[in-house]
Amino acid sequence: MRKGEAAKITGLLERYGTLLDEVDRWFNSCLDKYPQMIDCRKGCSYCCRGLFDITLLDAFYLKEGIDLLPEETRKSVIRKSAERIREINTKKPAFVHPWILNDIAEDEWEEIMPEDDEAPCILLSDAGMCLAYRHRPMTCRLNGIPLIDVTGEEMFDDWCTMNFIGADPVKMNGLRHDFNSLFRQELLLFREFSFQLLGRRVNELDTIIPAAVFYDVQESDSLAYSLLRSVCN
Repeated sequence: MRKGEAAKITGLLERYGTLLDEVDRWFNSCLDKYPQMIDCRKGCSYCCRGLFDITLLDAFYLKEGIDLLPEETRKSVIRKSAERIREINTKKPAFVHPWILNDIAEDEWEEIMPEDDEAPCILLSDAGMCLAYRHRPMTCRLNGIPLIDVTGEEMFDDWCTMNFIGADPVKMNGLRHDFNSLFRQELLLFREFSFQLLGRRVNELDTIIPAAVFYDVQESDSLAYSLLRSVCN
């Protein structure tokens, strides 16, 4: 990838980081308003188990954080990621580089991401802290609290069972946020990101955290070629 193209992707990742900061501000405001009702906060890792889908934009942003880790820590994360992907390949041989979930029928995702998987996230330290916390995916930042738009629309009405015990958070106006705007901005950024990477705009490409370790903005031509085959199929 040419230097100018890589710089544009880097700029998009910076803008995505700004959007993720907005999510953190919302979550922290919820903690300030309901401190006795929300257990989720930095250092809590009960949900950091198993595998789940993240966007390709999340994956590239996460890779920036992984690249900042101390060398030995980074090598350990790479090793754990490779082991996780090998485990998946024994069950789902078709799940290969660039590890895009959209290539696979959604009813087969359970083979890759079983609900009963309790294996720690490859970025979870022995102390229960996220090694790339500043660069963690959006879904990690949104987890634990119901997502209710300022209009009252319920975007996601589940929440961590350790939170809001004896209460109904869906009715708590202080938790609301302009999620419709947030997700529109995320979609527009993703479409711009996919255009810079692939030369065409797509709305969705999902992967898993262990795959993010092996992405590289500077070497994304081969990744783009593989992704284009996925998009065109």
